[in-house]
Amino acid sequence: MSTFQELLAQAKSLINETDPSGSETLITEGWVVLDVREVEEYDQGVIPESILIPQGKIEETIEERIPNHDQPIIAMCAGGVRSAFAAVTLNELGYTNVVSMDGGFNLWKQQGRSWVSSQILKPEQRNRYERHVSLPEIGEKGQQKLLDSRVVIIGAGGLGSPAALYLAAAGVGTIGVVDMDTVEESNLQRQILHSTETIGENKVDSAEKTLSTLNPDVNVITYNTRLNKDNAIEIVE
Repeated sequence: MSTFQELLAQAKSLINETDPSGSETLITEGWVVLDVREVEEYDQGVIPESILIPQGKIEETIEERIPNHDQPIIAMCAGGVRSAFAAVTLNELGYTNVVSMDGGFNLWKQQGRSWVSSQILKPEQRNRYERHVSLPEIGEKGQQKLLDSRVVIIGAGGLGSPAALYLAAAGVGTIGVVDMDTVEESNLQRQILHSTETIGENKVDSAEKTLSTLNPDVNVITYNTRLNKDNAIEIVE
C-alpha cells in the first residue's frame, strides 16, 4: 500500500506546477484560478475572480462552472497539496491546460500578492440556504447577493403577504413594507402575514414580527403610510 507522500509524489509527477509569481503572470494571460480549499478556509481571503470549488466536489461541479475544457486553469489550495491532486482530477476529466500552484494561497498571501476578503456564509446560513447554495446557478455567491439585496413591498395584504414571506425565506436581506392599514379579522382568510394575535395592530408591525421570526437574517423596514408621489422616492432609496 502506498503512503500519502508516495501518492503525492506520483500526483506531482503527472502534472505541471508553478509558483505564485508564475501564477500571477498566467492570470494576466487569461488563466482562471480554481480555489479547491474548503469553504471554511475562504475567510482567510481569496484571489480576486477565483472560482471556489472544494476539492471533493470537483467531479460533480467543475463542468457546470468551467464548461470549456480548453480553458487554462490554475488549481490552488492552501499549500499546494490538494491542488496537485485536483490537477490530476482535472486532467482525467479532459481539461487540457492545468497547473497546480506550489505553495498555494498561504505563500501567495505571504508574498504580498493581491487578495480580497471573502464574503462567505456563516455555518448556520449554509444550512438554512443549502438548497440555494447547491444550485450552480446560485451558489454561495448568489446567496450572498440575495442577502445584500433590498426590496420594497407596497401593501401587506393578499398579494404582498406571500411575496414578503417567500422573499424573506429566500434570504433577501432588506425588505421594506409599505402599508397604512391595520389588521382586521376579515383579513386573515387571505393575508397570511398576519394572525389572530395581531388583530388591531398596524399591518407593517404585524409583517415585521412574522418576517423576523421566519428569518432573523432579514432586516425589515416598516413604512406606516400610503405610498404617494411625495414619499415614493424617499422610500425606494
